[in-house]
Amino acid sequence: MNIDLPQTNRSRNRALVEFIVLPFLFLTVALLGGLRIGAESGAFIFIAPPLVTLLLATLLLLLMVRGGLLRLHQWVGSDFPPLTNVAHIWMFITIFFGSAQAFNSVLPERGLLHWLFSFFFLWTLWNNQFSSFDARRLLRSLAVLFGTAFVLKHMLLASLYSPEDGWLKRVAGTLLQGVALGTFDAPAFAAVTGYIAFFTLALYVAGLILLAFAVNGETIVTTDSVVNNRQQLSDGERPVENLSLSE
Repeated sequence: MNIDLPQTNRSRNRALVEFIVLPFLFLTVALLGGLRIGAESGAFIFIAPPLVTLLLATLLLLLMVRGGLLRLHQWVGSDFPPLTNVAHIWMFITIFFGSAQAFNSVLPERGLLHWLFSFFFLWTLWNNQFSSFDARRLLRSLAVLFGTAFVLKHMLLASLYSPEDGWLKRVAGTLLQGVALGTFDAPAFAAVTGYIAFFTLALYVAGLILLAFAVNGETIVTTDSVVNNRQQLSDGERPVENLSLSE
């Protein structure tokens, strides 16, 4: 009887997710997060992640550690094979740069709005450092955070910076009379840039969800669960304890 077959398949699937699927997803996010399409020329423009996105990614990884999405002490250690440690460290690196590029995809490229968005992210992530978090709550918060930033940049601000004279641009022009236009200046990109950003964020959130499943897969069988299951057994179902030699 292949009693250990489900456990073996579970271990193989978890290894496939951790060592292949997750690095591939976060590497794709890192490549697409800085990609923009020129409005007039249609050329591919790659914008390197600003320094503030590296700080945001660092704060986010600290939240992931506190929320249980990243378990450094369980994935990297002297008791593991060298290739396992290297693979886990590589996964952490891809998560870091994928997070930085996820922020890069929803940050305005320059101007006052760039710093307003950066301050919003910094304030939110810093306050969350002192809040109680678990994996589910962290995933919901990140989905709302990136979703709000996406709507503001690629829907509202994209309409504001559009060459066409839309209603939002007229309203903003009326409200911002007397304010220097260069303060809110930002380059205009093609509409397909918003689709690329949406796909990038979707891949990033999907990677975090897979990461949460991989973490939960490691805690299916714990000492507490074994003790609880043992206590639920009746006296006739419990195994007979081995008698000591002195008895």
